[in-house]
Amino acid sequence: MSKRDAGARRTGFWRSVAAHGSVLLLILVLLFPFLWLLQMSLKPEKEIFVFPPRLLFTPTVEHYIAIWTGQFQRSFTNSTIVSLTSTMLSLLLGVPAAYSLSRGRFGAESQIALWVLATRMAPPIAFTIPFFLAYRHLEWLDTLHGLIVIYLTFNLSLVIWMMRTFFDSIPRALDEAALVDGAGVWGTFFRVILPLSAPGFAATAIFCFLLAWNDFFFALILTRTQAMTAPVAVVNFMNYEGWQWGRIAAGGTMVMLPVVVFSILVRNYMVRGLTAGAVKG
Repeated sequence: MSKRDAGARRTGFWRSVAAHGSVLLLILVLLFPFLWLLQMSLKPEKEIFVFPPRLLFTPTVEHYIAIWTGQFQRSFTNSTIVSLTSTMLSLLLGVPAAYSLSRGRFGAESQIALWVLATRMAPPIAFTIPFFLAYRHLEWLDTLHGLIVIYLTFNLSLVIWMMRTFFDSIPRALDEAALVDGAGVWGTFFRVILPLSAPGFAATAIFCFLLAWNDFFFALILTRTQAMTAPVAVVNFMNYEGWQWGRIAAGGTMVMLPVVVFSILVRNYMVRGLTAGAVKG
């Protein structure tokens, strides 16, 4: 082996080490808030603010037991029900609408899609008073179906806009071939187009679920006790008697953990879904 080849190999080796080291450092920086919150939730209350912080300590699950035997368990269940239901309804209504806009030939598809997206651009505070007054009149305050409807309202536009892009990337020739074979409009949609757009469908479902799961603003304004969600329940550990930092950290960890685990498990679908509509066929 010549000196030039040996030098090139060493250079390639150190470049690889630098690249992997940079990626590892970036991952640690991104996960640092979650890891710090996790270690806070496992510390006894008196050791949480010890300075300098102790990295070696005897972990305890007393904070998790305390919150899970209280109101937080119900709030966590409420978040799960509301997020899953609103996501399913958004997909059930939004995916066919997106397909109609993608394959429609009535001359206003782009304008309609833009107006649909515009409903998602306004800040949430702009809708707070109208929703609150309407919900009070309908007696929907502090109800799960009230939260499901408001999340459906905002996620529906996201579903239509994203799925329309994915449907546009699928050649219309496939629709025409299926129709010639006698599949029909709905047969073409369910048997041909929807399976081909599965990565986009999965990515859209993930985003809808995360937006509903992480919502704090509407859940705070429109709920009291019965329909309280997990993010709002965490705030209740901050009261006039003092901030219960162990329970706050445990509640925050339980809210974040499903999102982190879920994102890791479906990361391939997210990447494929976000790039599936980038190039039109």
